[in-house]
Amino acid sequence: MLKKIFTALVKFIRYLDTVNRIKATEMLVFELNELENIFTIHLFGSFVGLPAPPAAMAIELLPFMEDELRLMVSRADLAKDATATVMDMLRVD
Repeated sequence: MLKKIFTALVKFIRYLDTVNRIKATEMLVFELNELENIFTIHLFGSFVGLPAPPAAMAIELLPFMEDELRLMVSRADLAKDATATVMDMLRVD
């Protein structure tokens, strides 16, 4: 009887550990996405009225911003077309 209770408690603690690890990973992914967005705003701040970084630094960092540039251009192209936005999310070419 005591062994079953102990085993159930160990399983419950392992389950809590797994849930906490999954939540922590999801939070880190969310934070990474937000940091990438902030980084993009810093580099391309002149588009929204913020002071731009030095041109040399922006050009050096440009290769790392390829995905963000594609996303920004596609959203600008599809800004008024709701159907195109849904198709873009579904990656329909």
